Amino acid sequence: MADFLIFGLQLGLPILLIAAGWYVGSQTEKKHYASIKERERRFLHKPALTSKQWDSSMMVRESTMAVGSVVVSIDHFKRFVSVFTMLFGGEIHSYASLIDRARREALLRMKESQPDADSYVNTRLVTSSISNASGRDAIGTVEVLAYATALKFAGPSVASE
Repeated sequence: MADFLIFGLQLGLPILLIAAGWYVGSQTEKKHYASIKERERRFLHKPALTSKQWDSSMMVRESTMAVGSVVVSIDHFKRFVSVFTMLFGGEIHSYASLIDRARREALLRMKESQPDADSYVNTRLVTSSISNASGRDAIGTVEVLAYATALKFAGPSVASE
């Protein structure tokens, strides 16, 4: 009986921890996506352009640097599942959502650093993996830096139109 109990703990505890990781991770990701979507709606009328050009009919009153940075880590459940995907091949969806969340959050933080700007030109994203390990343990945390030139136009604000 004692052997069965020990076996149950040895098998059950890791399964319980993985299930808890899945639940907490998915709830955290849902909250983060909800926050991102709400904040993106607020900045919908303020474009982040990759071009260095803007409408030349608009006189620039002020230009400043806008910067936003974020570091996002993957939860243990997704890390666990991704190991199987790496073994058999294919797209690792858990890392795709990690990168998506990080890029969108960095762009929002960039816009929030200069919220009065009418437009953001020459927008760039820089992505890097953060780890002190190598091999399969090296993936899981990503930093994304977004930067652009924030422009305020003379005359009526684009935001008020």
